[in-house]
Amino acid sequence: MLRAFLLFFLFPLTGFAQYTWVQADTAFGTLPKGVELFYSNDSLNGKSNKAFYCKIPLKKRNLFFTTQVGKGKRFTPSEFYQQNDQPFLVVNTTFFEFVNNRNLNAVVQDGKLVAYNVHSLPGRGKDTLTYRHAFASAIGISKKRRADIAWLYTDSSQQYPLASQTVIPFFKDSNVLVNPTIFRSAHKLKKWKMQTAVAGGPVLIQDGQIRISNNEEIRFPGNQINDKHPRTAMGYTTDGYLIVMVVEGRNPGIAEGASLIQLARLLQSVGCIEALNLDGGGSSTMLINGKETIKPSDKTGQRPVPAVWIISSPKQGRMHQE
Repeated sequence: MLRAFLLFFLFPLTGFAQYTWVQADTAFGTLPKGVELFYSNDSLNGKSNKAFYCKIPLKKRNLFFTTQVGKGKRFTPSEFYQQNDQPFLVVNTTFFEFVNNRNLNAVVQDGKLVAYNVHSLPGRGKDTLTYRHAFASAIGISKKRRADIAWLYTDSSQQYPLASQTVIPFFKDSNVLVNPTIFRSAHKLKKWKMQTAVAGGPVLIQDGQIRISNNEEIRFPGNQINDKHPRTAMGYTTDGYLIVMVVEGRNPGIAEGASLIQLARLLQSVGCIEALNLDGGGSSTMLINGKETIKPSDKTGQRPVPAVWIISSPKQGRMHQE
């Protein structure tokens, strides 16, 4: 296997990109105390840009983190918003396929796996008799409200995902399925007991450094790392904040989109020590109090998706802006 597929795409911490983030809360209505929304239109390598991120304190007990899945159907984020008592934040998450509206990544809801990673991809060309086994990264929040990013092995026979804190390079063989016993022993995987989690990938930041695992996860491998698209991403900071970020794209002259490298730099600029990419393109949508932050890139508007991340609080817990 080529060395490029064994190592992170690594960028040093030195030379941080500087971005101007402006508070945007007042344009989106009342938010719970401690929650903040920011906006930036600083250019990315000379190209127009439009990005938002929401900063949410993980330890606030009046904030509730959960996921919702479509159970064989897809809904727009606005439909999920209406179906779930109008939470203050709704954002798209997993990659998916259109035929059966199936999530291609793991989703944990109330401590239970309700969707699973697809680990085996059929080979192409001369490799049609082999399978490429990849392990998508995920972000989760535990019952103790601690965030973590890890690479997952999921199996419907297992109550919990199995997780590695270091990247698992994809491998090839002729087996349709990965043997969970052998794989767990070889990679020293541990149960990942998260209350709420979603997988996507690739990882963008680890230990405060930009380390992009696109080749290992077979998620935008090779030169695709430089492609610009609308983006959705999540991460967390050392001082206990969850960061949810979206970048508008495919809107010439207003917002061109971001490469994975640019997205990682944006997340690093707001203090993320770990962060990962989620489904982007036409799926990228973040609603704050039901209002769109970025403009969806599909001509028809919001794309229906099979899973979202939701953050809510009791109505009486919301604090009015001054």
